[in-house]
Amino acid sequence: MPRIDLARLTGLAARALAGAGASRSMAEAAARCLVAADARGLSTHGVARVPTYCAHLASGRARGTARARIVNQKPAACLVDAGGGIAFEACEYAVRQAVRRARRHGVGLAAVTNSHHCGALGVLLEPVAEAGLAGLAFSNAAAAIVPWGGTRPIFGTNPVAAIFPRRAAPPLVIDLSLTQVTRGSIMLLAKAGKPVPAGWGMDARGSPTTDPQKILVGGSLHAVGGLKGTMLALAVEILACALTGAAFSHEVESMHLAAGPPLRLGQIFVGLDPGALAGSNAYFERIETLVTVMLADEGVRLPGARREIERGRACEHGVDISEELLKELSALAENA
Repeated sequence: MPRIDLARLTGLAARALAGAGASRSMAEAAARCLVAADARGLSTHGVARVPTYCAHLASGRARGTARARIVNQKPAACLVDAGGGIAFEACEYAVRQAVRRARRHGVGLAAVTNSHHCGALGVLLEPVAEAGLAGLAFSNAAAAIVPWGGTRPIFGTNPVAAIFPRRAAPPLVIDLSLTQVTRGSIMLLAKAGKPVPAGWGMDARGSPTTDPQKILVGGSLHAVGGLKGTMLALAVEILACALTGAAFSHEVESMHLAAGPPLRLGQIFVGLDPGALAGSNAYFERIETLVTVMLADEGVRLPGARREIERGRACEHGVDISEELLKELSALAENA
């Protein structure tokens, strides 16, 4: 399996996306965020997504010329229209807005509508922690979770992320989808022609299956925590869609399809200034008290710690990607 330097991989991904029709800034933002995910060991949300994004750009499911813009706002909150483009540039802009507004008002919220798949939410939240703020993020996705007692998938995998800065250590990063496994993991197995483990999902008739294609097209994923995870997915659906005017997950065709209507997903990013509450000094003292107690129990791993270790290794040695993916990215980049 080839090992590739991060800068080279970022350039390759950016050229591939630009070749498919993305503007330079859109392509560079997407490549930057995708490679950041790979560097943190999150390959399901890394450059493996580039071929799908390129197919969406080519078919019109994503608009490469889109420019993110604020379409509604109040002092502490705003709505950013992504214009149907690849989401990362619009999401980075929204995060900057959330940080700026939180510094001024104590809390800042920036929502994104008319958007696309936004990758690993925890990666997008990192600038919030760098600004000394706590952060939250939510997004919907194509329908994957069945409402409790139902048979038809209505809610998306609907990821949730939170980030909490520390004074002299990497932040705590909590980043999870509300299904037993990410759709990206199933997509990777489908691409490799491998079955998924039992218990990950169901086919269109609600029957358990190990065929990844039957889960991805018309099927559903098991919610984490059963009823509780299903209720959380409903809450995220309302936050990311009803508040932003984005398409509900059941209105979004599978991202697995190269052609089709735009995704029109929604995302929300929140920044919280500790200085507006107990104060930054109290916040950092309380965080370290909690971390100390957690780490006193041997075997406890802080959320985000593994990502930080992986990132350090990747910065020094690069990341491994499959020979097949490297050839696909190289071929796409030749169109630039």
